[in-house]
Amino acid sequence: MVFSIQDLHIEFGARVLFDSLSFVVERGERVAFAGQNGAGKTTLMRCITGDLQPDRGRVLLPTHTRVGYLPQEGIHISGSPLMQEVLGSVGPVSRYREEVEELSAELQRLTPSSPRYDEVLHEIGALELALQDFAAESLRARCETILRGLGFSESDWGRDCGEFSGGWQMRLALAKLLLQEPDVLLLDEPTNHLDLPSQRWLEQFLRNYRGAICIISHDVALLDSLVTRTIAFHHGRAEQFAGNFSFYLKESKARREALRKAAKNQRKAIEKTQAFIDRFRYKATKAAQAQSRIKMLEKIELIEEEDDDAVMSFHFPPPPPGGSTVVSLTKVSKSYGDIHLLRDFDFRMEKGDRIAIVGVNGAGKSTFTRLISRTEEPDSGTVAFGHHTRVAFFSQTHADVLDPERTVLECVEQAASRETLPLVRNLLGCFLFRGDDVFKRVGVLSGGEKSRVALVCMLLHPANFLILDEPTNHLDFQSQDILRQALAEYPGSFCIVSHNRSFLDPLVNKVLEFRTGLPPRLFYGNVSQYLEKVEADARTSSADEPTAPSTPSPKNRQAVRRERALERERHARLIRPLQTELARVEADIAARDARKADITELLNDEKNISDAEVLRQLTEEYQALDRESDVLFTRWEEISLEIERRLAEQDQA
Repeated sequence: MVFSIQDLHIEFGARVLFDSLSFVVERGERVAFAGQNGAGKTTLMRCITGDLQPDRGRVLLPTHTRVGYLPQEGIHISGSPLMQEVLGSVGPVSRYREEVEELSAELQRLTPSSPRYDEVLHEIGALELALQDFAAESLRARCETILRGLGFSESDWGRDCGEFSGGWQMRLALAKLLLQEPDVLLLDEPTNHLDLPSQRWLEQFLRNYRGAICIISHDVALLDSLVTRTIAFHHGRAEQFAGNFSFYLKESKARREALRKAAKNQRKAIEKTQAFIDRFRYKATKAAQAQSRIKMLEKIELIEEEDDDAVMSFHFPPPPPGGSTVVSLTKVSKSYGDIHLLRDFDFRMEKGDRIAIVGVNGAGKSTFTRLISRTEEPDSGTVAFGHHTRVAFFSQTHADVLDPERTVLECVEQAASRETLPLVRNLLGCFLFRGDDVFKRVGVLSGGEKSRVALVCMLLHPANFLILDEPTNHLDFQSQDILRQALAEYPGSFCIVSHNRSFLDPLVNKVLEFRTGLPPRLFYGNVSQYLEKVEADARTSSADEPTAPSTPSPKNRQAVRRERALERERHARLIRPLQTELARVEADIAARDARKADITELLNDEKNISDAEVLRQLTEEYQALDRESDVLFTRWEEISLEIERRLAEQDQA
């Protein structure tokens, strides 16, 4: 067990978030926290970290359990270089190393017979064990791997952290957490600020993570590949589902349906019983039976049906007819200072195109949306709309221009046309503004809520060309489903900037990829098909060798065979030391496991249990062996992966 929740009760005013909430998370588990926005998922994470105290109940964490938490937003770090900041987050490694050097120098001045000699030797050993815990020798290499995986480049190592924008600040915070390797990772929407390559890297990293992971995310593809259990929160209760996230979505729907049927059958049974009572309660021959049924009704516990907002739906207003060409770009160039995003770029979007715009952050995706919406002009070249193209553009920055003095309802009604005005309340409900929420002033809303208001305003605008920049960032699954269904039925054309594969895959028929320093390129198919194509091309490229002559002479063939034999021998020589080290590491692990088994038997001996000093020594030795085993297992994994890589290279040779 890495932590347990026991009878947790949290309320804000009259609203109860959790009532007698209890569950356990085991070491190595991958758990998704699910539920509607406002169900208390983030609040629960803050309780686990200790940032928030519950009204009743408790969170139990074993001694020395380390918890790492990535919030959705609100992180800003400045005043230190990137590499120094991330490395400095991993415990007192530098200080430990300095102390080891100082103590080693002192040890050389001491004689083995002096009382201080054994004391210094013990202190050095304790510090070395602590450094092993942090895997200090490979710390910088691991740090560089993590930073590159999250999209940072080597030129960023020395940059002050304060130079990075909000999204990159969240990546920085995530890098620190991943390097620290806490026993429990609490991740609240970790992919919101990641592009597709970084998402793929993080997905792979988390699969191999040794600790437990609890995650809140609206990315079904990530959750499906990672989680093995889902805890869904609804009206203060927690319901558990074993399986991946898609299983949870399917099973929760089946459970709701079963609950509805049970409630319907119960109502029929109650009505039938009540009819019997009403008919016979005053008839002498049936009075006893009627009284029995009255008591039975009093004891029935009514089945409560859960609220189901999935029945809500939205349809785009009918778009005006347009021509065969939606928008065309001719020799378009766009730069910001020394950063060249587009150079002489030609592109044409045809009627019926449904395009996902993807690529690394900073490659020009949002700039492209502003160009094709004509809200920003190119440095050179032309952007032209097709015949009768009518554009509706959603950008994250549109939330900043909402009138803070107006209510949510007033803002949306102002944006609606006469035809779409009747849709306003339904659409606000679809996007999480229900009941009195619509009367909140825009000025008091969170950033995510403002973005949803801006999205609703845009959706009510009749158009045959939609441009959506990260529309799902602040939507729960139900709202995403409503928007996806509406887009699937939409007869016009659209471009969507998003890294949400599960949202995009059923909708898009083309993918436009933006690359740093290279022209954009177009792929046919959905995002998953695009990723498969890119990864297959990368594998083919890495496996390519210089082309041999098409009809080699016998002499050339002999030379090629000899060269390949020498290459295989070279690989074998490189692999042998690794195989020798792997065998040694496995022997070291086995020796420690054997000693731990011996200690376990000694700890069960009543004579040792009654001797506090022996018990302390055995416990300390067991803990030291456990730490050493963790280090050895890490090294075993590294060697095994390196051997696999070199064997694969040998096969290709």
